[in-house]
Amino acid sequence: MFYRPEDGHGLPYNPFNAVVTPRPIGWISTRGAEGGENLAPYSFFNAVAYVPPQVMFASTSAKPDRPGTKDSVANIRETGVFAVNIVEYAMRDAMNVTSGAYEAEVDEFTKAGIERAECRTIACSHVAGAPAVLECKLTQIVQLPGEANFVVFGEVTGVHLRDDCVVDGRFDVTRFQPLARLGYRDYARVTELFSLNRPGET
Repeated sequence: MFYRPEDGHGLPYNPFNAVVTPRPIGWISTRGAEGGENLAPYSFFNAVAYVPPQVMFASTSAKPDRPGTKDSVANIRETGVFAVNIVEYAMRDAMNVTSGAYEAEVDEFTKAGIERAECRTIACSHVAGAPAVLECKLTQIVQLPGEANFVVFGEVTGVHLRDDCVVDGRFDVTRFQPLARLGYRDYARVTELFSLNRPGET
């Protein structure tokens, strides 16, 4: 099968969502200028640089009460900061609750019964029990082709690692089983690891 996206794929579900998988989930927490907080998952998310450490996430739709975008991007525009909470399998249901398209004044921490803690380098809350949290300051927002496609880039200014996830000097993902997004409504969890040496390494 071959198709040009501009012509449509002819399938009942969009296959593009299932091609680039698995995708890490950035559970983005933000605080608006008026103090209201938001927590929402984004599967167009990744790390993009080591030094200084930087991440990105993309928001690809809009809400009626946030012209042209969603709450996360709107809050980041106002304050210039956000936190990325890493999602573990055990928090899959809470994460899913926060994926709803709620009105801007709804606090997803409260809605999903998630304990919050204050970030240390930015004015924002994060998920208290998350395996890892990246506190970020905005570097740029890039608008992509399309009606409401924005990529948010941030520099990491603080890193939280849950103590039980640090083993023998390494951040051990098997301790919490990271949740990843597949296509459609499908997810996966990391339960097994293997290592490969690059050419020339011993």
